[in-house]
Amino acid sequence: MHWIGLVDHPEHVCCRYRLAAFRPFLEQAGHTLELMPLPRQWWLRLGLFHRLRGANVIVQRRLLAGWQRTLLRRAAQRLLFDFDDALFLRDSYAARGLYDRRRLSRFAGMVRCADAVIAGNAYLAEQAARWTDERSIQVIPTCVDPQHYPLAEPRQRSTQGRFVPPGEGIELVWVGSSSTLQGLQAITPLLEAIGRSMPGVRLKLLCDRFLTLRHLPVVPVPWSEASEAAEIARADIGISWLPDDAWSRGKCGLKVLQYLAAGLPVIANPVGVQIEMVRHGETGFLARTPAQWIDAVRRLADDAELRKRLGRAGRRLVEERYSVAVGAARWIRLLERLRESLAA
Repeated sequence: MHWIGLVDHPEHVCCRYRLAAFRPFLEQAGHTLELMPLPRQWWLRLGLFHRLRGANVIVQRRLLAGWQRTLLRRAAQRLLFDFDDALFLRDSYAARGLYDRRRLSRFAGMVRCADAVIAGNAYLAEQAARWTDERSIQVIPTCVDPQHYPLAEPRQRSTQGRFVPPGEGIELVWVGSSSTLQGLQAITPLLEAIGRSMPGVRLKLLCDRFLTLRHLPVVPVPWSEASEAAEIARADIGISWLPDDAWSRGKCGLKVLQYLAAGLPVIANPVGVQIEMVRHGETGFLARTPAQWIDAVRRLADDAELRKRLGRAGRRLVEERYSVAVGAARWIRLLERLRESLAA
């Protein structure tokens, strides 16, 4: 079957990780995937929907107005909806708050009109099930290719015969965009406390914008797709923090998966999928309070073997549950069911 993915842009992070990454596997199974930007202007969308008559279409993340849903539904032979965020809400930092009646209405409409819904995690699937038969919903997590990430080799701190403060030479890493950097800004006091407790620790930021902290040295690294994996692997500990709210429970944990794929132990707060990915004491540590965060950083900073053991376990977890190969197998099973139903 030939599928057309309507996306924000083929290079958008969601398209790269949730559709484009699976294309080689889909082709091996006899499916083709064409990625097509969804125009912003309504009149261009009108023409596009007309050209899609008889096509098999995957709408990624876009919440279409009612008349657009109707036209696309009439045109498409099969219509899928893929999403990896709580699109029915505003984000955690929106001035007007989380809840938005229009977003919810459009989300419900997209879910109802789709032949199948692909949700990035179980929470999102539960929300979609409010508006359609749960049998039409498939959970396919955001996936990474672990082979793309060099495996980190934990470094022993050199004492050179002198006392070394906990954390000296240890590098935390955080990867994200200027929009998600708001999460780090929200925990500036926590980051400063880590810096005061362990003067030798530093924080590498892979981003398009950076923080300046008084007590925790920041290593700014402009984000690049080409160097991202290697930069993560050259660090020691991956960190992630999410607000404890409904928007965050819809997040699919991409940065955590990247840390784990590179063989880094991860410290995160227990919110959403981070609870599933960061298995406490196995792939990293879950920390809620500043004291728990500082203790987790100190334990990992002082024990290279612990970092290695947890990092290797994280890499195995990605290979077993969150690899592109595993996600592609789920996509192929879904598409085969749809092909069989179409033939029937």
